[in-house]
Amino acid sequence: MATKRFQELQVYQLSEQLVDDIWKIVEGWNFFAKDTIGKQIIRSADSIGANVGRGSFQDNRRFIKIARGSLNETQHWLRRAYTRNLLTTEQINAIKTIINELASKLNSYLNSIGNIPDKK
Repeated sequence: MATKRFQELQVYQLSEQLVDDIWKIVEGWNFFAKDTIGKQIIRSADSIGANVGRGSFQDNRRFIKIARGSLNETQHWLRRAYTRNLLTTEQINAIKTIINELASKLNSYLNSIGNIPDKK
């Protein structure tokens, strides 16, 4: 069975879309907001894609779990940004759509790599 390069995986492409959308929003914030919460959101969102396809096959399951943790962290920072009036309801709704799909794809990807027998 041929394996896809990680850049071709929908889960990876969604993670790129999420962080690119967040980046565009954060660019418009004032310096204080960018320097505090903006950096945190970007770092956690970047970590999602950085962990997809990382490591050997055996390590990949662990890194996908780390990616899920980074997605949870990103959601935390987005909630804080919304509470602090840095995000509009429209922006949150658009991002939420991507997050929901990405969460589902991360879980599906984790389950799929768990079902492939180890090659020995």
